[in-house]
Amino acid sequence: MKKGLMGALSLMLVFALAACGSDNSNNTNGANASNGGEGDKKTKLRIYAQYSDEDTKGYYDYAVAELAREMPNVELELEIQAQDDGQKLKSYAATGNLPDIFNAGLDQIGVFRKSNNILELDKYVEQFGFKDKMQPSAMNTLYADDNHVYAFPYAGNEFIMIYYNKELFQQHNVKVPTTKDELLAAVDAFNAADITPMSIFAKEKWPNVALYDVFATRYNPKGITALDSGEAKPSDEAYVKAAQDVIDLVKAGMFPKGATNLNYDQAAALFHEGKAAMFINGQWEIEASTKALGDKVGYMYYPAPDSASYEQNKYAFSGGGNPGGFAVSANTPDKDLAAEVASFMALKYAEFKFTQKGSPIVATKVDKEIVKAFDPMMTTLNEDIPKITSTTAFAWGLSNSKFKAAIEDSSQALLSGGYSAEQFVSDLESALK
Repeated sequence: MKKGLMGALSLMLVFALAACGSDNSNNTNGANASNGGEGDKKTKLRIYAQYSDEDTKGYYDYAVAELAREMPNVELELEIQAQDDGQKLKSYAATGNLPDIFNAGLDQIGVFRKSNNILELDKYVEQFGFKDKMQPSAMNTLYADDNHVYAFPYAGNEFIMIYYNKELFQQHNVKVPTTKDELLAAVDAFNAADITPMSIFAKEKWPNVALYDVFATRYNPKGITALDSGEAKPSDEAYVKAAQDVIDLVKAGMFPKGATNLNYDQAAALFHEGKAAMFINGQWEIEASTKALGDKVGYMYYPAPDSASYEQNKYAFSGGGNPGGFAVSANTPDKDLAAEVASFMALKYAEFKFTQKGSPIVATKVDKEIVKAFDPMMTTLNEDIPKITSTTAFAWGLSNSKFKAAIEDSSQALLSGGYSAEQFVSDLESALK
């Protein structure tokens, strides 16, 4: 009987301990479920992103805070992106140590897709509805040249603008030009008033390429990108006419003397101080020109050969962007999760830029309330972006290195006043051969 009693007591003790253990387990699971589903366990993903100054920190911190609310069981381990033209990232790829998510540009996409280090994201673009969230005019930042997606973009296209001083135009009774003839008339009027018609920092070569591209897009909206890809030839009528337009305007005196020796500070000062009526630069100039001139400054649509082509190509903009953004390693353990997080981060980066930085230069649509108001020109540009029908490229975005070098030199030579359209065409065709 003693042995039976001791056995019964032992069994009762075992059941009691088991019950206590069961209660503790249930309590723990209940607490964890309130924090996001599967307890306190988090999936860690390595991310390689910029985080070097207040600007880049702002983007990352905003996106991570949003991620914590939407996907609390994901933890990002940040590795700060080195400013080394992607060399560190290439070293990681070579050693099989790529982060799960990384910021990739066109160069890295090109290298990593050949080495099978970057995940093709086509199915995720459809699955997450990312394509539907893209600005229609920014699709070139989503698809690579093989029509596949390798990164979720957040930065949109950038554009070449012709800025003008509204006050100077009004004071001298000059019409904002829409055609080449009207532009030549404006040049004559401002020269007669001892005002530089248009300022340009032609010591750098890319603004000269942009100037040529502005006129080329009036004839062929694809501009210099069609030459870069081989789709068009420099001897095609559109490109000969564009070269001649620049030459005619140089001879008419549109640019300051010694334009090819002017740097940005010198050229910008002419415009900011009211000594030049127009200025050509990227849309990033909006802030500086607004600060200098306030509501006196605006931007015009590019003048065309005639009124019909002006209206037809009004929203064919020079400038552009390249595929890039948050990419995913082909060797990440959980590809679906990494792709979802990469997509989320890209959307939140764009959201921060649009709402907090007051810039509409984003790849995706943003429907949140703006915190920092747009400058007036940014407001106009924000309204124009959905209407843009095509973009081209900046000189640094050209893929054919020989063509890039040739058009940089040749477009600068167009401003010298001693260079013919025939020479321009000949030099470009020699490079392309």
